[in-house]
Amino acid sequence: MFGPYVHDIDPIFAELGGFYLWWYGASYTLGFLVGYFWLRANRATLDFSDGDVYKLMIYIALGALLAGRAVEVIFYEWPYYGQHLWHIPAIWLGGMSTHGILLGSTLAVILFCHLSRRSFLEVADVLAIPAAFVMSFGRLGNFIDGQIVGSLTEMPWGVKFPDLEGFRHPVVIYDGLKNLLLVPVLLLIRRTRPPTGVLTAHFILWYGSLRFFVDFFREYRSNMFGLPPGQEFNLLMTVIGAGMLIWLYRKARHAGAAERSPAVETRVATGPENGLWLKRIVFGLLLVLPTIIPSDWTQDVPARYGARHLGMTHSAIYPPIRN
Repeated sequence: MFGPYVHDIDPIFAELGGFYLWWYGASYTLGFLVGYFWLRANRATLDFSDGDVYKLMIYIALGALLAGRAVEVIFYEWPYYGQHLWHIPAIWLGGMSTHGILLGSTLAVILFCHLSRRSFLEVADVLAIPAAFVMSFGRLGNFIDGQIVGSLTEMPWGVKFPDLEGFRHPVVIYDGLKNLLLVPVLLLIRRTRPPTGVLTAHFILWYGSLRFFVDFFREYRSNMFGLPPGQEFNLLMTVIGAGMLIWLYRKARHAGAAERSPAVETRVATGPENGLWLKRIVFGLLLVLPTIIPSDWTQDVPARYGARHLGMTHSAIYPPIRN
């Protein structure tokens, strides 16, 4: 027999050099590691060298962190950051967007493929499965931090979050399970050897459309054009995914069997690995950096955990704004 749960998990697992280290931020580190090992295991399919794997993961990590922060600042927390522009690059103050992470990662893969003259859709197809897996761990990090909450509920699995009244839908657990369930679905689709890009299109379609329904249980603090910004992004992903599927299958039908994805080959690129040690150092730093990122809205962090950053007082850094 189970009942409502009172959230009392400490979201901070350590403190280093005046910075808190957060379980939520550590989920990024885990995600980048999963992406790295997945690419290494599948580098023969893409004809990647070790240097290519490191280079792509560096692009993805930077894209995810930069765009995740940018979308959070612009679409979710602009009332605060519009008055505190100098806090925008301070990722340790809080605030990252899942949709921004997806957008930044996608743009990073596009840039990598453009510069290395590779097929974006072929690379994206390989990354779709670990992306779904990683996004599920990110949602676990959100739950541990106790920041993204659902609407009030009387369901037996409701959660009492700190500083909020009543029991809430554990909406990030719903979303995490949705992401995890995408993994076997994508694996089954891959076994059919669909046309190049179809796996990516399915990920975009089902991530956006299923999250659209999940987010009805979420309590957003801001709106754009009458809808929460997250829901607008979900609808956009759904339309893009569906449109890609229609276009890709029509293209494959006209091209015939030659357009289908090739079987996995047992080949690995060879050649000089210039600067491999530097790529390893940069990637290592990008694994450590996310651990200082909390998932809370910026103005919530000091209210719960104390203000210590930039040598300023709580009232100077964080006015009492609740959006």
